[in-house]
Amino acid sequence: MTTTDGRPIEGKGLATGTLGLWGSTVIGLASTAPVFSLVATLGFMVLAVGAQAPIAFIVAFIPMLFSAYAYRELNRVAPDCGTTFTWGTKAFGPWIGWMGGWGVAVAGMIVLANLAQIAGIYFWSLIGDGSLSENVPLVTATGVAFIAAMTWVSWRGVEIGERIQNVLLGVQYVVLAVFVVAALWKFFDGTAPDPTPFDWAWFNPLGFTDWSGFTEAVLLALFIYWGWDTCLALNEETKDPKRTPGRAALLTTVILLFTYVTVTVAAMMYAGLGETGVGLGNEANADDVFLGMKDDLFGPFGWILVVAVLISAVSSTQTTILPTARGTLAMAAYKALPRRFQTVHPRFKTPSFSTLVMGIVASVYYVGMSLISDNILQDSILSLGLAIAFYYAITCFACVWYFRRDLFSSARNLVFRGIFPLLGGLMLAYAFVQSAIDMYDVDYGYTVLLGIGGTFVLGIGSLAFGVVLMFLWFAFPRSKAFFRGESLNRDTPVLVPDEPIAYPRSVDGGLS
Repeated sequence: MTTTDGRPIEGKGLATGTLGLWGSTVIGLASTAPVFSLVATLGFMVLAVGAQAPIAFIVAFIPMLFSAYAYRELNRVAPDCGTTFTWGTKAFGPWIGWMGGWGVAVAGMIVLANLAQIAGIYFWSLIGDGSLSENVPLVTATGVAFIAAMTWVSWRGVEIGERIQNVLLGVQYVVLAVFVVAALWKFFDGTAPDPTPFDWAWFNPLGFTDWSGFTEAVLLALFIYWGWDTCLALNEETKDPKRTPGRAALLTTVILLFTYVTVTVAAMMYAGLGETGVGLGNEANADDVFLGMKDDLFGPFGWILVVAVLISAVSSTQTTILPTARGTLAMAAYKALPRRFQTVHPRFKTPSFSTLVMGIVASVYYVGMSLISDNILQDSILSLGLAIAFYYAITCFACVWYFRRDLFSSARNLVFRGIFPLLGGLMLAYAFVQSAIDMYDVDYGYTVLLGIGGTFVLGIGSLAFGVVLMFLWFAFPRSKAFFRGESLNRDTPVLVPDEPIAYPRSVDGGLS
């Protein structure tokens, strides 16, 4: 395909045809860090809604599923690694598109700091008596080392990353399967600490008694589903870029739903909802309910669960770098960022400069937050939901608006390009607003900044900082083509190949 003046369209230089459906799904699952996500969320989920935790996971799955349909439909016509940035720009123009890309970057940077800290803590908890895990400088240095290692893997190429993720994800799911089997075994043989019979009422959507608790639980669940969209960020590197990423995204969300509900039910049957001991309602164990169970459940092999959490955090560190690096690559390709971010490694065909910048920025952010205050670091992590809901909602609304002229051409288009994405966008927009209101309270989180909740300041502030950067870039001459809607708009072809070919110099495809 050529431009309107007859010039061939140059691609971004990524290695196409690298991932299949399995590889794309594995990376999507690894990005969510299933073991770590459950460890960090399940206890707080039970504290929020008690026995309704399973249905809360299901309810939170609905906007994720609707969002996955929005991603799939947009990817079919524009399989561009810029995802939210590219689609938001095509639907709403450069300003909203740029902020959508910034939302992806902010979420990645914040979660990398969290993953690095968890990896450092769990690594040293395996050494000796575990006291080294309380050594902040040591943990921080170890976390930075993990970021550096996973940055190198991402820089080295998608194929080596896929092979590593196959192993790491396999370990996670083996441990989760063993956990479920052991928990149910002890329930049925009567040796569970608080055997609680299965009850279908756990799946009753009308069983919620407290609205604030319900919304808190759903917001927590949104966090643990987040990450499946990495499948779409690697769309240009899949064997069928228009179909495989969307299928992988839908498959990933369904697998996650089954995983989270199954593990939750098994944990509830084994440990019960009590407020003491290993009970899931014990606030002392809320930030890590699995560690409270590991010795009784696994005996001398309790360290296996610690290793699984460590592997989950390290695995997600690598896959989190991927979408952000490709997002900034796409932004540079369409002149929404400096040209340097467009650099692709001549041999490995990865966004080399963007990948290295992501690793460096995440490390600096992590070290800086750790030096200032661990409480501020924790509040920045709690604010992550704002960035997630922000850019997912933009994608959902972009789908509806982009296809608005075709919605009533068929029942399929109305449902998958209209109704589902619209409902998903509205749910996520509500999640964003409700989260911001809750975070504004000084009692939310661990810090108070400017007289209001520190989590609110960090969450809204990080998005607002993107506005500042956007206007700063607007002042540079190279940005004019983007902000005037010349380098990327609804009708310009996207810089992707129509057919996967090895290491393309130019491409034939896009959206007309």
